Amino acid sequence: MSEIDPAKQAYETFAGVYDEFNSANDYEMWFGALLPPLEALGLRRGALLDVGCGTGRAIAPMLRRGWTVTACDISAAMVEKAREKFPDGVTFDVRDMRELPVYGSFELVWALNDPVNYLLGDDDLDAALTAMAANLAADGLLVFDTNTRRLFGELFGGADDEDMNDDSRWKWEGRGGDGTLFEARISGERIEPHLHRERHRSVEEVQAAMRAAGLTPLAAMGQSESEAGLALVDDWDEDRDHKIIHVARHA
Repeated sequence: MSEIDPAKQAYETFAGVYDEFNSANDYEMWFGALLPPLEALGLRRGALLDVGCGTGRAIAPMLRRGWTVTACDISAAMVEKAREKFPDGVTFDVRDMRELPVYGSFELVWALNDPVNYLLGDDDLDAALTAMAANLAADGLLVFDTNTRRLFGELFGGADDEDMNDDSRWKWEGRGGDGTLFEARISGERIEPHLHRERHRSVEEVQAAMRAAGLTPLAAMGQSESEAGLALVDDWDEDRDHKIIHVARHA
């Protein structure tokens, strides 16, 4: 790919403050809600491939649960931050999720906190799903989340500027979109202003791409957050939920 990928460009810029910006994200709470339904779908503890690992914030909770972890991200700067946290025991690589090598055979391959939404091209999702599926064990699970219309409306809609992380050092400015592609600008302390571009994909579109990649969709669970905490339910609603958690395995 000759042009600089927009996601790579954004996260190379964002890496230096990413953990501070997202400090309120509680991965233990998230995994406490997410892992039991995955286990009900047949998840077995073993090896995890963390695609779009960012600065590695999802790694420690999985290591504590007895998983071995291989992790990759399109941004070298983000991977370097992750390596600083885990200098030993975790294998890292700088890779585009559309062009993953076969690292091995994993009980769990996931791409969490919306890396799939950064796939902007019509064929990008097919490529990423095919690459991730090639790393799945025969009975392994592929898990990833996508943002809903509600979340795009709230954070990218452009009606108001958001201090998305409740920290006045940085500003998240939603710039709207055309219903499919959306854009936001982040600016503030210790970072150059830069753009994040994401694409909304319907459940029907995602599941069709799964089947084309030789995967069987198992679940599309709705996730929402409020002052009461995180809710994860068996069904989904684009106007109720913030994210949809997709689960699949080999057909």
